[in-house]
Amino acid sequence: MLTRRSFGLGKAGLFVCIFVLVSVLSIEVKAATKKYQFNIEVKNVSRLCHAKPIVTVNGRFPGPTVYAREGDRVLINVTNTAQYNMSIHWHGLKQYANGWADGPAYITQCPIKPGNNYVYDFNVTGQRGTLWWHAHILWLRATVYGAIVILPKQGTPFPFPRPDGEEVIVFGEWWHADVEQVVNQGNALGLPPNMSDAHTINGKPGPLFPCSEKHTFAMEVEQGKKYLLRIVNAALNDELFFAIAGHNMTVVEIDAVYTKPFMTNAILIAPGQTTNVIVSANQAPGRYFMAVRPFQDVPIPVDNKTATAILQYKNIPTTIIPTLPHLPLPNDTEFALSYNKKLRSLNTPSFPANVPVQVDRKLFFTIGLGKSVCATCINGTRLSASLNNITFVMPQVALLQAHYFDVKGVFKTDFPDNPPKAFNYTGAPLTANLFTTKGTRLSKIAFNSTVELVIQDTNLLSVESHPFHLHGFNFFVVGTGIGNFNPAKDPTTYNLVDPPERNTVGVPTGGWAAIRFRADNPGVWFFHCHLELHTGWGLKTAFVVEDGPGKDQSVRPPPKDLPQC
Repeated sequence: MLTRRSFGLGKAGLFVCIFVLVSVLSIEVKAATKKYQFNIEVKNVSRLCHAKPIVTVNGRFPGPTVYAREGDRVLINVTNTAQYNMSIHWHGLKQYANGWADGPAYITQCPIKPGNNYVYDFNVTGQRGTLWWHAHILWLRATVYGAIVILPKQGTPFPFPRPDGEEVIVFGEWWHADVEQVVNQGNALGLPPNMSDAHTINGKPGPLFPCSEKHTFAMEVEQGKKYLLRIVNAALNDELFFAIAGHNMTVVEIDAVYTKPFMTNAILIAPGQTTNVIVSANQAPGRYFMAVRPFQDVPIPVDNKTATAILQYKNIPTTIIPTLPHLPLPNDTEFALSYNKKLRSLNTPSFPANVPVQVDRKLFFTIGLGKSVCATCINGTRLSASLNNITFVMPQVALLQAHYFDVKGVFKTDFPDNPPKAFNYTGAPLTANLFTTKGTRLSKIAFNSTVELVIQDTNLLSVESHPFHLHGFNFFVVGTGIGNFNPAKDPTTYNLVDPPERNTVGVPTGGWAAIRFRADNPGVWFFHCHLELHTGWGLKTAFVVEDGPGKDQSVRPPPKDLPQC
């Protein structure tokens, strides 16, 4: 009979053995540190018979995909050799108490000046799936962007059948001209800048455009196998439809949150959003176009050309001409609304949907397009945008630094919880008195309080859909609707069981979206429309989430290499 004494072990010896065993196991599952070097550099790139210098990361367009595993620490050294100031946002990563690594210029950090560098140092905690990164200053994310792939912890399976392969698919835009010059010209005239000349799939517009035979992305598949597509909309200003000729897709994740799977022949994805789908290569071996084009259900000019890539079955000659998919019409509001209604959180014991049921703070923000005085502009005014009639003025000092070091005079925390005046928000177009109040005004939120925010589109100048992104948090989209939000009736229709959880919500044209989140992440967190055009016009604000009482519930000290303004 074997006993502890047989091995010469007393209680102390047994404890030591257990301790060593636990330590060894801990080492095996210990999170890794992933290091990346991002060189911001200008490179000549050719598309659509035009060559021009663009700002890139490591000379690549799009930039490199960042791979990490849930629980990892990530260190990304961004070295700026371009002529522009630079900052990079890790879109969708929560950055708990670590806004210093969030990236939006003049919100959480001063930009990285030419010739300087900054190390973004963050932990990937409690998140897995597809996110993305992009420049968060000027319009530089037109070319400075890439995907983030967060793998589940070792031994943790997907909540769906494991695919045989996967591919990152990133949508973008291409301008023939220098994008910053295009924007500056529009601002000087008080008009929207020229729209893009093409959309792109993984940086390539596809063969429906001139000089694009070699600028076509192709993905090879084998018949009978399943593939996970990690789809990112990095376009600056367009919601996009995406479809694959002859193939359905099963949606399994949005914004790095698993969803109840459903099959669809097309998806809708707004700027800033990500969507994972599974595609079965179950059709006759051939070549099939993957195609993307904008959704726009109001008469506003958009780049309406269709960008394409190719789903290529193995051993099929490239001389075979691919077939085009049937995309929804550009103004197919019905498809857009019905698609978004199908999105539901998985809400299982392993992946719960912790929807706040009780609300501590109710906010109601109206989206407005308006005008501001401009002496150099054509009509003496330029277009602007506002939340609750306030056009946000960007500071010259980073808001998080001003908050942390208690610097006075940089911002006020008096952003109103409601618009200054109630009106028929989505009624007949309002064109009178379109001038807004300007200011750097933030909304202060108590730590760990639950917040409901209703975002209401208005018909000031025009209704339009708006994708809103909240930094530092995921939120639950508990309700959406067309027309004016009714505080007496609409909350009775909320989904508080399995609403979609995401970081970017599309507010429907002439409608509203209600989101809920728990303010458990201390710091200053940007909230803005992810249409770059509207962000530049002032459609943004920020939340100051107060520190909590616990030792790990305060904004951590800034890193020593934090850029200075």
